[in-house]
Amino acid sequence: MNDQSIRSASILGVLLCIGLLGLGFQVGKSIVAIKTFERTVTVKGLSEREVNADTAIWPITFNEAGNDLNELFSSIQKKNALITAFLIDQGFPATAIAVAPPGIVDKQAQGYSGTERMTFRYSANSTITVYTEDVPRVRMAMQNMVELGKEGIALAGRGYQTQTEFLFTALNRIKPDMIQEATQNAREVATKFAKDSQSRLGKIKQARQGQFSINNRDSNTPHIKRVRVVSTITYYLSD
Repeated sequence: MNDQSIRSASILGVLLCIGLLGLGFQVGKSIVAIKTFERTVTVKGLSEREVNADTAIWPITFNEAGNDLNELFSSIQKKNALITAFLIDQGFPATAIAVAPPGIVDKQAQGYSGTERMTFRYSANSTITVYTEDVPRVRMAMQNMVELGKEGIALAGRGYQTQTEFLFTALNRIKPDMIQEATQNAREVATKFAKDSQSRLGKIKQARQGQFSINNRDSNTPHIKRVRVVSTITYYLSD
């Protein structure tokens, strides 16, 4: 190999070394940058509000018993009419009142034991349901139910099928503000964490919006609802 070839090979080797060193430097910087982006903090933001129910479903149920089927139906019709008149007198429109077909049980046909000792062969129940957005009127009318008792109507107790439902149906109206509030709350928590750890809060890496929940505020005020949502957000941290 002549001197010219040796010099060319030496120069090429030096250039390769310089290139490899530069590449290593760039790779090193990239690794440091990647490690920096891996620093994150995950926080939860809460938004909670109390709202009034905007819809009521009010079932009014009574039971009847007898041995004459025709008389039983006549009694049910009479009491249904009395309850409907009471509701209209309380200010509910007829369109908000629905009368369901009565349920009749023939104990003898059903093979109940001890039928010879039964006082009444037939038992029946009837339900009138009020569906309305006038929740305050429902609550007021419920306080006046004693008037039906004076008419000889024994209303069913507080069973599962006779419970009044109070609903809040305007969730979409308050959703945007609650999501914004939950996000702001999460950012405040993350900012404090970053400050305490002598870091700076970066952009959002990941955000998960939790499910909205609507529950009674307590068992005594089912017409007041508590709406709640929790957002989980992950932020980048930097020095």
